[in-house]
Amino acid sequence: MELGLWAYVVAITVLTLTPGVDSLLVVRNTTRGGWKDGAVSSLGICSGLFIHAAVSAVGISLILLQTAWAFNGLKIAGACYLIWLGVGSFRRAMQRGGSLELSGLTQPQAFDSYRSFREGLLSNVLNPKTVIFYMAFLPQFINPQQSPMAQSLFLALLHFAIAMIWQCTLATIVVRAKALVSQPQLGRLFSGIAGALFVGLGLKLAFDRG
Repeated sequence: MELGLWAYVVAITVLTLTPGVDSLLVVRNTTRGGWKDGAVSSLGICSGLFIHAAVSAVGISLILLQTAWAFNGLKIAGACYLIWLGVGSFRRAMQRGGSLELSGLTQPQAFDSYRSFREGLLSNVLNPKTVIFYMAFLPQFINPQQSPMAQSLFLALLHFAIAMIWQCTLATIVVRAKALVSQPQLGRLFSGIAGALFVGLGLKLAFDRG
């Protein structure tokens, strides 16, 4: 593997391991529907990387970043989606009229692969920070003498593999910690914290002028 590719792998691994919206969504959905829920959510998140890579390769991201209304529209859409996820977590925290029962690992909801994949994909695709990252970061590892699209998709594939391994491992850790998180009070507390984080991230994204 070339030195530049090693640098990419190291950088993308550090980025993947850094806690953020993706990790939070995987943890939340794993507590909701078990390991499969978290793994399919991760599949949706990681599939969105190919969309960002393709967009970056054809230069649409550059147009998006230079068109204020389009970029602001993407920001608002992403913010609204995060807030919607947060409201969903709040609703689970307050389920059953105040009964201290965890609607996650103790009584998993019916697994819906489409729902899990959709939540992961939208969470990633509607994140403007991922657009900026791919637009600014990927070109550094693109050889202009070769196909930008093929190279971008290959780099996204590496990111896909690393992120899937980490997020599925994260889902496994959550399942292994079932004895801890299945405590009713902790279950409701986690759902409340997740809801607050999603809403907070959404509001920050909506009002971020940077």
